[in-house]
Amino acid sequence: MDCTKCDREAVLHAAYSGAHLCEHHLRASVEKRVRRRIREDGLIGDDATPQDPETWLLGLSGGKDSVVLGSILTETFADDPRIELVALTIHEGIEGYRDESLDAASAFADDHGIPHEVVTYADEFDLEMDRVVEKDPENMAACAYCGVFRRELLAEYADAYGADKLLTGHNLDDEAQTAMMNVLEGDVAQMAKHFDASLGPFPERTNTTEFVPRAKPLRDVPEKEVALYAHLADLPVHMAECPHSSEAYRGEIQQLLFDLEENHPGTRHSIMAGYEEFAKLAAEAYRGDGPDLGECERCGGTTTREICRSCQLTEAVHAA
Repeated sequence: MDCTKCDREAVLHAAYSGAHLCEHHLRASVEKRVRRRIREDGLIGDDATPQDPETWLLGLSGGKDSVVLGSILTETFADDPRIELVALTIHEGIEGYRDESLDAASAFADDHGIPHEVVTYADEFDLEMDRVVEKDPENMAACAYCGVFRRELLAEYADAYGADKLLTGHNLDDEAQTAMMNVLEGDVAQMAKHFDASLGPFPERTNTTEFVPRAKPLRDVPEKEVALYAHLADLPVHMAECPHSSEAYRGEIQQLLFDLEENHPGTRHSIMAGYEEFAKLAAEAYRGDGPDLGECERCGGTTTREICRSCQLTEAVHAA
């Protein structure tokens, strides 16, 4: 069918909206939603000025999500002196996977003139994910280990850069999966943390200084549309799946949402609309009830324990 906004041939049927979009209008639609999310979440602080700009650290994996987000951000803020964008790529040590995505990340950063740093698990933790998966001292999914290490490095380097915001490329599918997992696990406290950490508009979050606040400007865009955007824009993207990404529970939720979306278009959007309202209420109810934050005895990082989770896992892997 032709594009519903013009007479060009459609490249996508967005069943949740009924629109048949051509290449031009698909790209425009994705960009519009990202920019709207930036406005609605209040990402640009009122005190950001050309003389005192905000620094945004982009987690740039080289995959479709982070590259598409980076592309839209650089185009949007190319002439805005209030925003300085820098990028961080984390090499986990996965043979035959991360090297290719690192090439894509580096090519993108070079093409767009973004300051870009690469850090590795090998340098930071003296381990690699291939070894972690082999040892598996905690009997956990690979993603459980990797998520802890990755969050630690993103927070550490965001702080080192003096970043005002930490941006990641989570898309609609990612966020809907997380929302469903939190709801099905009955984890209201985690919903509250989710709102204040990365989901709520900045003016509505708790005023804390312990962590660089996160933002997810791509979270209104379905994964399929992100991938198609990357293809149509001819962006340097590494499309392969991580060979260790076999998180069983999230995989079940992913399939459940896929089936629901097929039969009931718009399910992901509805889930997120309701979840965001519920998470806001949870945040208002749970603020101030959590454990006090302190410093890890090993690394000095922020934690609610004597030894942070990252140091615990690192020591367990080395001891195995």
